[in-house]
Amino acid sequence: MKLTKTIAVLTVVGALAGCTTAEQTATGRAAIGGAIGAVTTGDLGGAAIGAFIGGVGGYLLGKAADGNCRYRRPDGTVFIAKCP
Repeated sequence: MKLTKTIAVLTVVGALAGCTTAEQTATGRAAIGGAIGAVTTGDLGGAAIGAFIGGVGGYLLGKAADGNCRYRRPDGTVFIAKCP
């Protein structure tokens, strides 16, 4: 079971590596929305609705971003530059 979860997490992380900021935001918010929906309702339908609402909201927030990303240098300092 632990190996299955690890593979699932690595798959999601690998899939997000090539996504745009809006897609990354949508995926992250969908996961959070699904978790919240599952906890509050206790069923799969609530999780699906939460994931949908979180995904749409995250995508819209990502698209509304100014096109800049925050990057962290190896020394820990943060700088802002255009997203790829």
